[in-house]
Amino acid sequence: MPKVTFIMKDKTQKTVEFEHGKLPYDGHGLPESFLDVAMNLDIPLEHACGGSCACTTCHLYIRKGKQNLSEEQDNELDRLDTAWDLTTDSRLGCQAVIKGDVVAEFPMYTRNYVQEGGGIQLGKSDRTEEDEKETGVRP
Repeated sequence: MPKVTFIMKDKTQKTVEFEHGKLPYDGHGLPESFLDVAMNLDIPLEHACGGSCACTTCHLYIRKGKQNLSEEQDNELDRLDTAWDLTTDSRLGCQAVIKGDVVAEFPMYTRNYVQEGGGIQLGKSDRTEEDEKETGVRP
């Protein structure tokens, strides 16, 4: 059974174990990813996009056990390029599938464009008709 240790933002540690193939899967990231394990075992791993590899809020630093994770795929690497304080040990919790013992640390900050009111909210514009008149750009 893989043992997963999460180092929280306050530096406390929470260790959980799970049996392969026994966790209920509810579509949060890839099955048996950090996000899937966290959701099942009450670890508060942020995930603004629901685990669809569309943000970096589930960004983690892998401190031990990198060899016990799935290989990074292009979509994860492309998304990680936008993560705050990216390192060579960075992975997205929704994409890194756990195959053995691992230690992961939460970064101090994440970029959550949805909660921060950022400009990547699809289908929504804060521009008004007055802005259009001033700039010539439609809302």
